[in-house]
Amino acid sequence: MTTKKKTDTKSNSGIDLKDREDNKLKPPAKYNVVFYNDDYTPMDFVWAVLMKVFRLGVQQAYNIMMNVHENGKGIAGTYPKGIADTKVKQVMNLAKDAGHPLLCKAEKV
Repeated sequence: MTTKKKTDTKSNSGIDLKDREDNKLKPPAKYNVVFYNDDYTPMDFVWAVLMKVFRLGVQQAYNIMMNVHENGKGIAGTYPKGIADTKVKQVMNLAKDAGHPLLCKAEKV
């Protein structure tokens, strides 16, 4: 009589390891945090916000700020949705508190 060895694919948590292998996870979607140019928000304010919220260096923040000024918009960074939304909220709160109409949005890549 031959006994067939049964393989148990259940982990200690009760999750079937075979099922977990079959479901390939995709990396989270990325979002660009985009600043839009307007005729009222001072360039120095945008520059300072880029350094404060995004922790950019002086030159990198300046380059993004000039891109916003010259091209109408500029990308401050690319993040997963939750982080991008948080950064946008921080920027918009700083702009509102300073009385500037700055527009910043998270856009899916």
